[in-house]
Amino acid sequence: MQTVINGTKDKMQRRVNHLEEEYSGIRAGRANPAVLDKVTVDYYGTPTPVNQVAAVSIAEARTLVVQPWDTSLLKDLERAIQMSDVGINPQNDGKVLRLNFPPLTEDRRKEIVKEIKEMAEESKVQVRNARREAIDKIKALKKSGDITEDDQKNGEKKVQDITDKFTKEIDAISEKKQKEIMAI
Repeated sequence: MQTVINGTKDKMQRRVNHLEEEYSGIRAGRANPAVLDKVTVDYYGTPTPVNQVAAVSIAEARTLVVQPWDTSLLKDLERAIQMSDVGINPQNDGKVLRLNFPPLTEDRRKEIVKEIKEMAEESKVQVRNARREAIDKIKALKKSGDITEDDQKNGEKKVQDITDKFTKEIDAISEKKQKEIMAI
């Protein structure tokens, strides 16, 4: 039964980590190198993440600088960023690309907060699905006679406690990201 509980805890932790990863890619009107994490550029025939072919740094609060290690990649990098869903047109000065992030409007901030809430709710649904699977496995153990009824009740309580912990953690992460987006 302990393996069921530990497996459930791992599954829920992976979901929370995934949510944090998704949130890091949401731009909040400030320059954040994580927005380029999903952008790949064709590097000698292989799709390669931008951060593996260039130095990505924050020049100012709203400006990212992408400096390729191989300057022949500059045009490819520019094209890859333009084709991505980043929504920023890079400025090419011959040596580096500059991405200027415009300040977010109030309406756009509200849209982003709505998306953040939806992502958090989806994560909570997946955590609850993991809880349901764990409880089903515990019931199957009881049915097969591997554990007693008391063990079943204790196991279900532990799974519920773990679920509550991760649900609160998801709420806290979501709340923090919402405050970050709404801050001007």
